[in-house]
Amino acid sequence: MNEKIIEGLSAQFSQMMNTFNGSAELPGQQQVKVFLQSALSKMDLVTRDEFDAQAAVLGRTREKVEQMEKVLAELESRINSQENTSKKD
Repeated sequence: MNEKIIEGLSAQFSQMMNTFNGSAELPGQQQVKVFLQSALSKMDLVTRDEFDAQAAVLGRTREKVEQMEKVLAELESRINSQENTSKKD
């Protein structure tokens, strides 16, 4: 698990808890960090970089599929027009 994610979640949780009790340091902050790290490490999560990379791959794949759909529609149109022309003869 990415340590930065754990640190960020721990800091956000601590900040949220500090607004409730107004203290500068949250008792059990280390235990919360350990708990979050343990819970998140059991999940099948990806990093933001991995997600962004896969999103880019998906975007390129969609573009190619759209291009191929256009080519296929054009080919189908040509075949249909050739069939119609040959039926008239």
